[in-house]
Amino acid sequence: MTTKVLSVGGSIIAPDAPDVEFLSAFAKMICTWLEENKDSRLIFVAGGGGPARTYQNAYKDVAAKFGDTEKKTASFANDADLNYACDWLGIMATRLNAQILKTVFGPLCQQDVVTDPTAVADFTGRILVAAGWKPGFSTDNDAVLLAERFNADTVVNLSNIAKVYTDDPRKNPDAKPIDEISWADFRKIVGDEWIPGKNCPFDPIASKKSQELGLTVICAAGKDIPNIRAILDGKNYTGTTIR
Repeated sequence: MTTKVLSVGGSIIAPDAPDVEFLSAFAKMICTWLEENKDSRLIFVAGGGGPARTYQNAYKDVAAKFGDTEKKTASFANDADLNYACDWLGIMATRLNAQILKTVFGPLCQQDVVTDPTAVADFTGRILVAAGWKPGFSTDNDAVLLAERFNADTVVNLSNIAKVYTDDPRKNPDAKPIDEISWADFRKIVGDEWIPGKNCPFDPIASKKSQELGLTVICAAGKDIPNIRAILDGKNYTGTTIR
């Protein structure tokens, strides 16, 4: 049985609230594809999206309202504590998004949402849905660990960008889209540190692990349903391939 892993960005599932149109179109395409590819199964890893950022920003605003005296005894006494708390808020948002993704696919997804990619023993059904694990890691990293566990050689990272750029195109008009890039060059772009809520094409910790495993990662637009189908079919697609 061939296994494919898709890291479905929270900004795709729930940019602010769950995107019903996307979930409907995505589910229809996936069900059709699985019916046509009976020797394949899929793992979806859900990101946090708008709900994660909403709660993380709210927490930061609360922290900012405390004076120096209160901070000495508060849970956000330093940046490390603040990041830890924000990580957990993001993780909880991923679990809510994962649950709606699991529910959408009904009997095709027989197992509970996976919250520890290192502890899942088996894969029953045709679809497995996972969410955030623990602070210090993004759902990109969970996707990589599940790819390792179930012998998938590729992770498809679906987000709100169609390709990776040489720099942030919103800040640098000279930034160029990338069709293919090595892990060594990609890691120069994203760095080595994970920061909760960090907006990058594929998180630094996951990138390091992917390079060690020799995984291929495809970054593509999450709402381009025909393009996702092309990736699953091994046909020509629009996106950035990292290997």
